[in-house]
Amino acid sequence: MIQKNDVNMGKIVVIANQKGGVGKTTTAINLASSLAVMEKRVLIIDIDPQANASSGLGIEPSKAAHTIYDVLLEKVPYKEAVQKTFLEFLDIIPADQDLVGAEIEMVNIMSRETRLRKVIKNSRNEYEYIFIDCPPSLNLLTVNSFTAGDSVLIPIQCEYFALEGLTQLLNTIRLIQKNLNPGLDLEGIILTMYDSRLNLSKLVAEEVRKYFGDKVYKTIISRNVRLGEAPSYGQPIISFDIHSSGAMNYMKLAEEFLHGKE
Repeated sequence: MIQKNDVNMGKIVVIANQKGGVGKTTTAINLASSLAVMEKRVLIIDIDPQANASSGLGIEPSKAAHTIYDVLLEKVPYKEAVQKTFLEFLDIIPADQDLVGAEIEMVNIMSRETRLRKVIKNSRNEYEYIFIDCPPSLNLLTVNSFTAGDSVLIPIQCEYFALEGLTQLLNTIRLIQKNLNPGLDLEGIILTMYDSRLNLSKLVAEEVRKYFGDKVYKTIISRNVRLGEAPSYGQPIISFDIHSSGAMNYMKLAEEFLHGKE
């Protein structure tokens, strides 16, 4: 399921699901942070105008000198938009509300679907893993992310309508593979918001595993109050409450992400 990336080249992983509230940004923040704790050099690119990945790591987008918006429109090189987090091995390019207008501003740009790939290509030389946190929609920003990425990681919540809209997402990925990025892979599916007390969670997990097989991670992210509280303090779960089940889940997921099913 997991491909080993080239020793000298960082791997770009797009975290996407056009359905909101599935744990997409939570996964971006906490998987990246868990890898950073393992001393992997990691960059998060927040390309969601809501900027939740930015605020979830204690970055105030309104105070950022530059954001991914400036990088996309080539106002600054990507390095000038990179901000350090309190984790030594984790950096972020924050988002802000200006991204809402980016699609309109990019309409007349040549090769607008490949703009992100162009402007962040050198980040592969600086980081081992680059995670792109997409907006919960299939818009030009998401298309840019798919075109720039090596693989797509899809969080699916263990709740009713979990697979709703997933066909559209997978069809979009196939179109990107066919027309813009033939090397784009499905990295895997992550089951989130799992509640072992509910039969529904178990049924959804079974259904997803039946549909996707070995593309589904063994590690399941359980529903956890502390995991939900951490972003409001601008911290990943491993620093907010390292003893919580959420922290243990994401550390285990990071291990599986690195080593697959070994």
